[in-house]
Amino acid sequence: MRDIIRQILVIASVVVTLIVNGLANALPLNGQNTGQISDRFHVYFVPAGYVFSIWGLIYIGIIAYAIYQALPSQRENPRLRATGWWIILGGIANSAWIFLWHYNQFPLTLVAMLVLLATLIVTYLRLGIGRTTVTAGEKWAVHLPFSIYLGWISVATVANVSDVLDYLKWDRFGISPEIWMSIVLALVLVIAVWMNFSRRDVAYAAVLLWALAGISVKQAAVPAVAIPTWITFSLVALTLAAALIVIKPGKTKTAQR
Repeated sequence: MRDIIRQILVIASVVVTLIVNGLANALPLNGQNTGQISDRFHVYFVPAGYVFSIWGLIYIGIIAYAIYQALPSQRENPRLRATGWWIILGGIANSAWIFLWHYNQFPLTLVAMLVLLATLIVTYLRLGIGRTTVTAGEKWAVHLPFSIYLGWISVATVANVSDVLDYLKWDRFGISPEIWMSIVLALVLVIAVWMNFSRRDVAYAAVLLWALAGISVKQAAVPAVAIPTWITFSLVALTLAAALIVIKPGKTKTAQR
């Protein structure tokens, strides 16, 4: 019975997340859409508008996951058991972020974002993405969606931190915005390189590359930002290729379900 309740609550969480995110811009909540709010902040770590279309892919992925995990054959899947409640919490955090963002509670949005990021990290680790051999169904309906989701929320967290610091009028220790952006890009590169060599996760890296390209496009008029961003893009791509070519995957076999 506990497994059935978990499966139902996962579906409910996904449905609520989709509805809240859809209504946020359809209504829009508090009379403003998500992009309009983002444009208020004077930060460089923000991609061109088209990049946010990745949410469509994320939505498709979590719908596929919700359906897959609800199958009777997956009811006792130990990896889905170990992650279901975290995904439910992540759905709550996602919806909370939308309301906080649209009602201008920016410092609190960072709390919600960090909770969402933490739930996705726990989910990613417990699923054993990049480390565990699973069936094709689980790979496409579970591993791939959460690789993409975690990749995007990794980017979104950096952007959220940047926005909140701008909202608080932090002066970056007197460092110029362009130099600060290079420092942020270095942090993103460190995360990407670590993920490339530890997980060899193409989907996660592809999301980072998508976001970096979008930032470069948006900031094309500012060479001091666009050039370092393209350099970061190139290094992420090169280290991913190196990881795929040089390092042999060491995966743990699991029971085929």
